[in-house]
Amino acid sequence: MSGPQGLPELLHELRLPTIADDHQDVAIIAEREGWSFVQYLRALVDVELEGRRTRRIQRQLKESGLPVEKSRATLRLERLSIHVRRQVATLYESEFANRAENVLIFGLPGRGKTHLACAIGHELLHHGHRVLFMPAYQLVQRLLVAKRELRLEKLIAQLDKYDVVIADDIGYVKQDRAEMEVLFTFLAARYERRSVIITSNLVFSEWEKIFHDPMTTAAAIDRLVHHATIVEMGGGSVREEEAKERQLAEADVS
Repeated sequence: MSGPQGLPELLHELRLPTIADDHQDVAIIAEREGWSFVQYLRALVDVELEGRRTRRIQRQLKESGLPVEKSRATLRLERLSIHVRRQVATLYESEFANRAENVLIFGLPGRGKTHLACAIGHELLHHGHRVLFMPAYQLVQRLLVAKRELRLEKLIAQLDKYDVVIADDIGYVKQDRAEMEVLFTFLAARYERRSVIITSNLVFSEWEKIFHDPMTTAAAIDRLVHHATIVEMGGGSVREEEAKERQLAEADVS
């Protein structure tokens, strides 16, 4: 029989790692403040729950594929119109995901569509939602491979574990018929069940370039916009502005 275990070892065995690490610090505060045993226990539970939440977010962030640098903190809201800022503030609250609604972000190249989609994705994680970020062409290629291997239904079921799938730059899908079919199948399967965030430099009137067939195009758009927030990114190119700012900063240094 093994010897007696210390309190930290017992707490780890009970899968309470944050309490194991922090219980002594909390005890010092409890003694100083004159907490009751119940108050001390409540504080330990709060610490453990916050630790679990932090670990969950870190784990799901890694799984999501979201670029770490494209977050709410790094999104420059001053570049957005007042209307878009209001939309973004609402989307950050993540209620659209609770209702299985979509977000469609349109704009010319360089307007910050991807950054905005990712910033929303990061906030969704903090609200307890599972998120998957993928360039649209990669998503379509995964769907195509699954269809060839007769496991498309299984893959779509696996993607269902994500409350929100972000398909970035849908306008850059290669646009042959097989790709159109699997993309439509994916969107139809999530309709009114799970959310998608789509970014595109093509307005709806140009989506026939993606789906080819007018009926399929109309059906895809109808499903996406039925419950959706449409965000239109205007203004100048963010990349061009950032390049100019770097040049000015380098000039000042020199």
